[in-house]
Amino acid sequence: MSLSPAHSAVNLYCSEVADLSDSIPFPYLDSSDDDECFILRLFDSELDGMLGSERLPVLPEGVRARRDVVNWMLKVHSYYNFRPETAYLSVTYLDRFLCIYDLPQGKEWSLQLLSVACISVAAKMEETTVPLLLDLQVMEPSFLFTPMTVQKMELLVMAVLKWRLRVVTPFSFLDYFISKIPCFSSQFHNFSNVSDLILSSCRVMDHLDFLPSSIAAAALLWVTGKNVDDQTLEHFHKRVHKEMVKRCHYLIKQSMCSMGQVKRQRLEPVPASPDGVLDADISESCGELKCGGEDSKSGLDQKNDIGL
Repeated sequence: MSLSPAHSAVNLYCSEVADLSDSIPFPYLDSSDDDECFILRLFDSELDGMLGSERLPVLPEGVRARRDVVNWMLKVHSYYNFRPETAYLSVTYLDRFLCIYDLPQGKEWSLQLLSVACISVAAKMEETTVPLLLDLQVMEPSFLFTPMTVQKMELLVMAVLKWRLRVVTPFSFLDYFISKIPCFSSQFHNFSNVSDLILSSCRVMDHLDFLPSSIAAAALLWVTGKNVDDQTLEHFHKRVHKEMVKRCHYLIKQSMCSMGQVKRQRLEPVPASPDGVLDADISESCGELKCGGEDSKSGLDQKNDIGL
């Protein structure tokens, strides 16, 4: 039975006449207040996450090993068309794990196993559909692991990270930052160019030293060709770390110049693969991590070396 517009919820329960003249709007309908509270929580959360991070341990052979495994992880994300948040989370899990846990020396397979587990955990956090563990191991991985082995590594990753899997990423700030600079709205039909640049920052070894908000602001300013000055940064939010944004933006500039892209191409798509955006000279500008050498022979035969 349909009700006429004259009926109200009050009429259905009693004969009293509702006086709507004194109605008070709900506080949560004020979107500006909501946005400010939300962004403040993000700033608090990202600061907590950064304070708990340590620099990656130093080992020369770890630079290339990490770069190769991160490149493979980003290829998997591109293959399955995962959300950019998933890609960023998976690399963040990898680096946070390596800051705390020492993988066995001389076991190349251990880093590959870790990368598969991090992709799987991140996909379960962000995606509505997650491929099977065997299906995740595409794009010619160095080693292939059984689902049970990957599941055990997933548990180890979550335990080492103390189950702190909900991490603030640069993507958490993008919508808010774009809304604060009017000219941005007409320039962003999608976020593919900025997203690719942010994902490529994962390849920089010290990306954990930068706040996610700083990475987001620096990527936006680079893609739009805006000046990185205090006045521009004030538009984002008063809690944006200005000096950190400038350092991150400078790192992006250095990386692009090192690739022969001295002339900035404003508002044009960055290379389709995240691998093509930031190919920094990691050995000079970034920290290095500890991982296995070149003596590994079999991932499945040696999984017990890390307690699996």
